[in-house]
Amino acid sequence: MEVINNPELTHLHIGSALKVLKINATAGMGMPLHHSTKEGVIIVQQGEARLKSKNNIFFLQKGSSFLIPAGLEHSLTILKDFKAVVVMAIDSNINFKN
Repeated sequence: MEVINNPELTHLHIGSALKVLKINATAGMGMPLHHSTKEGVIIVQQGEARLKSKNNIFFLQKGSSFLIPAGLEHSLTILKDFKAVVVMAIDSNINFKN
């Protein structure tokens, strides 16, 4: 049986139009293939991660930000202990690929 060690996602703020999620993860953690129903912006506060989509690989590091388009299937691999926030629409859902 495969064990997936996912980063911790918690809500920091839920407003009338936007919500802010906090991501905490240690090196070696990852999120399997998933997408959001609305676009989101990830802002990296600490560490490094690799965001991989079908056609591209993006490296996220402290101080960087990245716009993730709605519907873009991607996975996340944590390379160095990682902290970030994600800002997205209040009605956005994260769906994992089965």
